[in-house]
Amino acid sequence: MALLERSEAYGQLQIVVDHLFKNAEEVRRIDVIIAAESFDIHPDLLAVVERLPPGVYTRIMLVTQLNSTIAGHGWGYVYGTVE
Repeated sequence: MALLERSEAYGQLQIVVDHLFKNAEEVRRIDVIIAAESFDIHPDLLAVVERLPPGVYTRIMLVTQLNSTIAGHGWGYVYGTVE
């Protein structure tokens, strides 16, 4: 049985979320996708972002959605969750 290891991409999504909410109270889905692409995040994490439903998100709403998808794939340890 192989042990899970943290990916080199661990924490990339946290960087994107921190960037988005540095000067904003709400962000749109498209803003999240553009930020994720501009930070050139891991393809698995980009797929997580692309699964966001259309809409406007507060930080709490966004991290809840992202963490739900991350947990659903069992990637929390590998890529990290966001806060």
